[in-house]
Amino acid sequence: MFDRPIVMLDFETTGLSPLMGDRITEVAALRIVDGVITERYVSLVNCNARIPAFISNLTGITQAMVDGAPPAQRVLPELLDFIGSDTLSAHNASFDEKFLKAEAALLDLRSAHQALVCSLKLSRRLFPGLPSYKLGALSRQLGLVFRSAAHRAEADAEVGAQLLIHIARHLHGVVKVSPVESSLLMSVNRLAAAKVPAFLGNYATQQKPPG
Repeated sequence: MFDRPIVMLDFETTGLSPLMGDRITEVAALRIVDGVITERYVSLVNCNARIPAFISNLTGITQAMVDGAPPAQRVLPELLDFIGSDTLSAHNASFDEKFLKAEAALLDLRSAHQALVCSLKLSRRLFPGLPSYKLGALSRQLGLVFRSAAHRAEADAEVGAQLLIHIARHLHGVVKVSPVESSLLMSVNRLAAAKVPAFLGNYATQQKPPG
């Protein structure tokens, strides 16, 4: 399915920007190997941060839940160890990566992931014309199912992983190549949507054996 393991990451946070003092409240990291989720790291996180009421209403994560959760000083090293040097993915990956880097930096740590794949960008390029690319709406449009409440890290990461597997199957059907290389996913990420069909056509031609 994929040429190397990919870790699908999702954070719940107190807001949109670590630069504005926002912190993580929950993390889920799911390792995908050969199209199957093989391992997962899931935890609430105590960052000594105040949980805004609208965040609690959206996620169901309360102040009491994070106050009783493992501290960031324990969760971040465990998370970074779990990710290792695998390719990292998330839905709107730049959001999750900036929180990962910011939280690691607070502890003088760094993530060792070698590449970043955004399932949101991939979906926009490979499935153009859909009315919404938000994870919940997109999953319904593609027939993917949330097994628990949305806006919780593990549920969102689970659907994100299933979306990435769906994307790999789609690419296999288009370019007739297996496993799907992380470099192909990153190349599609970087392209303008209008250039993707021609790029995939050329890619498929290059994969055909001569003769």
